[in-house]
Amino acid sequence: MMRAWVLPTLLVLCGSVVAAAAALRGSPWGAAAVLLVFVPLAGVHSPLVFPRSVGALEAGRRSAADGRPVVFWRSGCAYCLCLRLRLGRDARRAHWVDIWRDPDGAAVVRAANGGDETVPTVVVAGRSRTNPDVEWVREQLSSPGE
Repeated sequence: MMRAWVLPTLLVLCGSVVAAAAALRGSPWGAAAVLLVFVPLAGVHSPLVFPRSVGALEAGRRSAADGRPVVFWRSGCAYCLCLRLRLGRDARRAHWVDIWRDPDGAAVVRAANGGDETVPTVVVAGRSRTNPDVEWVREQLSSPGE
């Protein structure tokens, strides 16, 4: 679980050090500007941006029941963040599995990608796609039961 917070923590720490140096040089506005860049950047790369993750087994059970896709992701992945942001509010309708928090999820991703933990990997009805087109994911979200 800690691995998901490493990048955001480093961003906040680095931003704080740079901001403190700017403040010590007598530039409080520069320090504030640095913090205004680093803190949101850390937030965007944190697990907080993504819908609440569930385990791979629970996500598979839910997907079998409602037909919605399971999105396997990890914190700090630019492609995962891009998919999440481009899906907008629709992202909440998918089942999200953080592979750094769930070893079963990481195993599913490795099985789908020839041993690599390449994310985002989206699984729908037993079919997997790695780094899929956002429109394809939207189609999968809208097709079950609607």
